[in-house]
Formats: sequence, structure tokens, C-alpha cells
Amino acid sequence: MTRDWMTPSCEKCVTLSEGVYIAAMAWRRLIPAGIALLTVAGCAGGPLQSVFSSPDSGNAVEAPPPAPAPPVDPAEVQANELGSVPVLMYHRLVDDPVSVYDRTPEGFRAELERLAREGYVPVTTAEFAAGEMDIPAGKHPVVLTFDDGDPSTITIGPDNAPAEGTAVQILQQVAAANPGFRPVASMYVNADPFGGGAAGEKALRWLHENGFEVGNHTFGHTNLRLASAAEGEQDIARGDRFIREAVPGYEPTTLALPFGARPRDAESALRGSGYDYTGVLLVGANPAPSPYSEKFEPAAIPRIRSQGYDDDEAEYGSSVWLDELAANPESPYTSDGNPDVISYPAGSGSPADRFVTTAAAY
Repeated sequence: MTRDWMTPSCEKCVTLSEGVYIAAMAWRRLIPAGIALLTVAGCAGGPLQSVFSSPDSGNAVEAPPPAPAPPVDPAEVQANELGSVPVLMYHRLVDDPVSVYDRTPEGFRAELERLAREGYVPVTTAEFAAGEMDIPAGKHPVVLTFDDGDPSTITIGPDNAPAEGTAVQILQQVAAANPGFRPVASMYVNADPFGGGAAGEKALRWLHENGFEVGNHTFGHTNLRLASAAEGEQDIARGDRFIREAVPGYEPTTLALPFGARPRDAESALRGSGYDYTGVLLVGANPAPSPYSEKFEPAAIPRIRSQGYDDDEAEYGSSVWLDELAANPESPYTSDGNPDVISYPAGSGSPADRFVTTAAAY
């Protein structure tokens, strides 16, 4: 707020010489109203002080921040934040697949391009399980997960970048060509990932430094259904410790079950001596409930195997499921663009108890 040169309360004690007045008026023409500040003191006989932001003072005059965009009407974008989320599962990229868990580099790229074209935005499992998915209005989250730490997922080259043809390098290329398509994924590793040794640890650190999640897949790829409770807990804790030692300062927050095999005590996959997780991933074979939905189970998050139309059991794979979600636009999770509100169509589902106060039906 600008202040008049003569204030009613100080008329008798404020006197400006003509030269000071002219100089002050020149400053006021140069500095926008609201930036110039004159502090007048001395109504009891004290001195007059003037304070301005001078171009030589080193204090830059910043423009006011732009007004925030008005909130989007959830109905306009068909927001449904209780909808389904595809959590896609990959293992390795090979030129000649030998199992339904293999994908060619070309098939992987085509799937990413489809996801970008259909309005999906990648998030990590950690972000998904915690309900921290801040994506634009009208967009859909997708979780890209990679098991077993195969070198075809990431190998760091001499230039300290992912090697040509690896999954991470392809993901980066697709993201660069599709602004808003985040180059992030969740990597679930065992002992000696990405070729093992120094190369593997370098890849783990690169992933963390570039916004990827490094998750636990147990140290020895242990079938937790067959192992004793003590053996299973020990192998989860050992895998967790391996990651923390390879990436100092990092703490894993999610686990992918080897073979999708749940331990008899399902909660032991979430927490035990040496680990405490927010989500545990299964193997198949359908989209996951929204983390805000009453149907969401942190200890049993389903995944969809990435595969084409001609593979065995293709009806459970990503190509068919993405068709299903596209044909039913009310089904997938669709963001309202407001991370503080969970929007959903009335009658489409119910939020989990802990999200009731932030959920709003329309």
C-alpha cells in the first residue's frame, strides 16, 4: 500500500524540501505502486527516513505470481478417483521371447506409446500405495514395475546413462516425445541385480537419483508361501538391507512377491523385523483398486502381466486389459487434478474410512 506524503496525523512534523520531493516523485514514477515504501517517523520530533528499493541495492523487484488456475469441474473430466489402476509387470526385454514374461523392445515401446496416447501418466508403486498421485485432470495413473533386476531393464553405459535398447532408455525416449508422460517406474530386485557387482550398484544409485523406485523382491527370490515364517521374514529383511547398503540414505517402501506367492501370514510381507512397507505386489491378473477405495488391500495389490494379443493366456495380459479399460471410460481411475480432494461419481463406489473426509461425490 502506498502512503501519502502528508499524513493527517503528522502534518506539522513532516517537511520535505523541494529537491527531495522532486527526487521522490521521480522514484515513484519508476517503481510501481505497492513496491515504493516511504517510512515516515518523527511525529515527536524524530528524523524523517525514506526507504526505497534501488536498482543498485541488489534487491530484484519480482512480478507477483500468476493467479492459480481455477479448479476443474470433476464432471467435465469424468473424474473417478475410486477407479481401477493398471499396475503392469515386466521382467526382461529380448529380441526372441521364450516365455509370456518376455517382451521385445519393440513391443515394450509400442505399449508405452499406447499408454501415453490414451492419457496415462506413470507413477511409482510407492506413490500409488501411499495415495500420493498428483497428476493432471483427466489423466489416468499407471504403474510400471520390473522384477528380477535383469540387465535388459537398465545397464549404465560409459556416459553414465542407460544403454541403448534397455527398458529405461526406451522409457526416457517415449517420455521425451510425450510431455507429461513421466519417465518413472518401480524396480524390484534380488541379490546381484543388473549384472551384479559394481555395475549393479551403480545402476541402483542411478535409478534412485533419477526418480525411480527401487523395491524389494526378497534377497533370494524366495517363495514365501513355502518358506517358514522365520525364513521368509529373514529373506525380506536381507533384501531390504541389501538395497539400503547399495543406495545409502534410501529406504525401500514396497515389496513384490516372488512368484506372486503370499506368505501364510499376509501381514508379514508388509512388516517384520527390519522392514515396514506400504504395499505388497502380487503377480496377476487384473487392474488394482484405487488406493482411496474401500476395496484396496495394501498386502495384496494385483498386477497385470505385460503381453501382446497373441501370447498364451492373453486374456489376462495388458493388451486385453487396456482395451477393456478404454471401452469402459467410467472404469479407470481418472484424476480431478486436485490432490486435496478425492472426486468420484455418486454411486460408483465407496472411499476407505481414512479418506472419507477428503472424498467428494458429484
